[in-house]
Amino acid sequence: MPSFDVVSEVDKHELTNAIDQANKEVVTRFDFKGTDSSFELKDLEIKMSTESEFQLDQMYNVLTSKLSKRGIDLRAIELKDPDVQLKTAKQTVIVHQGLDTPIAKKVVKILKDAKLKVQAQIQGESVRVTGKKRDDLQEAIALLKAQEEFERPLQFENFRD
Repeated sequence: MPSFDVVSEVDKHELTNAIDQANKEVVTRFDFKGTDSSFELKDLEIKMSTESEFQLDQMYNVLTSKLSKRGIDLRAIELKDPDVQLKTAKQTVIVHQGLDTPIAKKVVKILKDAKLKVQAQIQGESVRVTGKKRDDLQEAIALLKAQEEFERPLQFENFRD
């Protein structure tokens, strides 16, 4: 029976490349001279550290531009509140991996409401969609791609006949 998986993943290699590029840009920019500003990636959390909240905003702009140039969808990241003290400012950016339960339920609901001849099952952090015909699965993919209401980017993997 043909099937595919709906997932939301970020390429970790591209993520580390984007962080490295952002670090290089922050080191060479004139407005960051002598500020000891840096990005640090650890377990899908990006920690930005610098001296002021304004510089955190500038660093976030640099980070988002590097992420989008590397093909990472910005809907996969979440910006936390800054921690600003006298001479230090830190902020965390979380990179989301996998479909959360509410998003997975929304995917299943959209497929059921469309009355397509497919079945959708939540399997951990992905949704498995099965159907009798390949064309039905392609319709399901087109339907999900047309939806703009998801908070996370969707990818379609393991398409099997």
